[in-house]
Amino acid sequence: MNKLLVISLLALTPTLLLKADRMLIETESFSDHGGWKLDTQFIREMGSPYLMAHGLGNPVKDATTTIEVKEGGNYQLFARTKDWVARWEAKGQPGRFQLIINGTPVKTTFGTRGVKWDWQGGGKVTLKKGKNTLALRDLTGFNGRCDAIYLTNYKEVPPNDSEILPDWRREMLGITEKPLEKKYDLVVVGGGYSGMGAAISAARMGCKVALIQDRGVLGGNGSSEVRVWAKGNIRRGKYPRIGEIIEEIADKAKKSPGTYEEFEDEKKERIVRAEKNIDLQLYHHAFKVEKKGNKISAVHAFDVRSSQVTRFSGTLFVDATGHGTIGYLAGADHTMTEKGRMGMSNMWAWANKEKAISFPDTPWALDLNMADFPYPRDFHGQWFWESGYDKDPLGDAEGIRDWNLRAVFGAFNAMKNRDGADKHPNSILTWVAYVGGPRESRRLLGDVILTEEDIVSKRDFPDGCVPSTWSIDLHYPKKQYAKKFPDNPFISYAVHGKGVDRSYGYPVPYRCFYSRNIENLFMAGRCISVTHEALGTVRVMKTCGMMGEVVGRAASICVKHDCLPRSVYEQHLGELIELIKLPGKAFRLTVNDKITIPSDAMEIAGPHGAPNGLDPKKFPGVVDDAKASFKGKWTKGQGLKPYFSYGYQYSSDPASTATFTLEAPEAGQYDTQIAYQPHPNRGKSVPVEVRTGDQRTKLITVVNMTEKPSFKNGFHSVGRITLRKGQKVMVELSAKGAQGNVHVDAAKLLPVE
Repeated sequence: MNKLLVISLLALTPTLLLKADRMLIETESFSDHGGWKLDTQFIREMGSPYLMAHGLGNPVKDATTTIEVKEGGNYQLFARTKDWVARWEAKGQPGRFQLIINGTPVKTTFGTRGVKWDWQGGGKVTLKKGKNTLALRDLTGFNGRCDAIYLTNYKEVPPNDSEILPDWRREMLGITEKPLEKKYDLVVVGGGYSGMGAAISAARMGCKVALIQDRGVLGGNGSSEVRVWAKGNIRRGKYPRIGEIIEEIADKAKKSPGTYEEFEDEKKERIVRAEKNIDLQLYHHAFKVEKKGNKISAVHAFDVRSSQVTRFSGTLFVDATGHGTIGYLAGADHTMTEKGRMGMSNMWAWANKEKAISFPDTPWALDLNMADFPYPRDFHGQWFWESGYDKDPLGDAEGIRDWNLRAVFGAFNAMKNRDGADKHPNSILTWVAYVGGPRESRRLLGDVILTEEDIVSKRDFPDGCVPSTWSIDLHYPKKQYAKKFPDNPFISYAVHGKGVDRSYGYPVPYRCFYSRNIENLFMAGRCISVTHEALGTVRVMKTCGMMGEVVGRAASICVKHDCLPRSVYEQHLGELIELIKLPGKAFRLTVNDKITIPSDAMEIAGPHGAPNGLDPKKFPGVVDDAKASFKGKWTKGQGLKPYFSYGYQYSSDPASTATFTLEAPEAGQYDTQIAYQPHPNRGKSVPVEVRTGDQRTKLITVVNMTEKPSFKNGFHSVGRITLRKGQKVMVELSAKGAQGNVHVDAAKLLPVE
């Protein structure tokens, strides 16, 4: 239903009897958005969602709707919009669009003035009584935007209020009734990995959960809109069951950015909707918090398509917004690094077609030549297309995103129309993220504020639980590209600190996951209680998702015992530990029911996670390199596949040896085999010695590891040997004289038929 109210005003004196109409049409309520995108990222900045023509330089299909007019006649027309590059005094106006009324374009071209959002006048238009058609027509394909349209036969300009649903809009839209009322055990705001983890975990432990997400897809930075692949190792450390829920929902993208299909938005939504205890509220923006004392009593959210407000009351709340928005509105203690934060990325992709394709000149974009940015190899502008390090990530996120768009379009203009033109006649933009991928903003403070020193020194907290395996990864402007735009560089580089065990992980304490002063508020994701430096390791999506899993289990304890998040640590920590030891698919209908472990529960992983390679248990007689004995300097690797378990090891140090101990299950003759993968830098003459424990038999073979091994899964024969039942065999590989890296993955005894 259109957000439209026709207000008929009758004069108080019977002699005047004047009738006047005013109409407000929110563009997000158009019946058909056509090719325009619904942008909900900046509601807290400018007060509303809006439609944007994100056509990558090609005008998009019209957005259309029908309005009902009580009284025909002439009306003053206004559109709330902006010239989105005017703040930089850029040449040109890329956001131009027209309004089409009953098939006739209005003379005014919109999106041509205004540094800030405001009402641009369109002059007088004629409407007929009854139904009238209205359309937004994009003229450029370069991100024109429109919030709302106002029609009036008063001599007035509508108020330019950037509050969310101010009184005049509520009146014009007819939102005068009380909000819809819904009540839950747990209200989760934010539908990224942390929010999904919290909602699913709590629901499976018997909580009634609302999951509120302001966009139409789940996944946050890990959705098809942003396309940051899911990183951070899961299912490992002290409690290797943590991460099993995230394993269910995580994407399997091979690149970042990957393809739309790889991010599996539909799968995420399907898994969430399968939980009977979850009420999923997509397209809902949470904008108001009610409190009683130091507790949140309700969150108000409006449907970004219809403006219908719902009041979500609850016992407990989770801030999984990434920006700490709910905590901030509730008055939670918080902090934000003043300068030098990590920024926002807008990634992009391009391809080559069979014939030449033109691209419009972009004089309003950043003035770039090919030397001003890293060449987007593999047809991708990756994570490092990032800016906003010293800009306001909360009050000017739209400005950061728009600067990134200017950088992307400026780079592609250099490829197509400047010094890269000879190489790219057939190149075409295939995707540019209009939804930004932010890395850092507000952080809410808990009973523990985790520091870099805690992580590097491996400080042992009794409530340490979520394994953080990403290095302390902080982003900074890359100097060679920062010279041209020192006020807002747009290319970053990553500094990976040492001290994080990337296999086992550092256990982040539970006390980082609840507010120290808002008593019933949990947080999960990049707004948890950590310092700027510690954020560098905990911020990746799978790690954030595991925080949600722990919070969901803790919430069920709170509901069961009628207690608060802090009490879980102080009084029920043992119970929390027992719950996070359960499989991710464990469930109960209510918090007081018996827990059921379904037959399809995942097999528990080890402290270093589930094997991401071939499982040795499924290959009789195979001994993985994890059970071999190593001397000298060795490096772990995963680049050459297939491999067994977690990877392999390699070395070129002449003093390095690796020894497998094998055992004959029965008496007989066996072919002794080692597993490796070939590579040009591998040893051309790797000595391999096979000997029995009593030294009665010894075989020496030289293996050329630059060549493909003889058998499947990398196995290669190094000699046959006759053994007694239970007799042990040592297989030793040496780097001395190997002429390259010795590759050590696995070994086995294969019975000879």
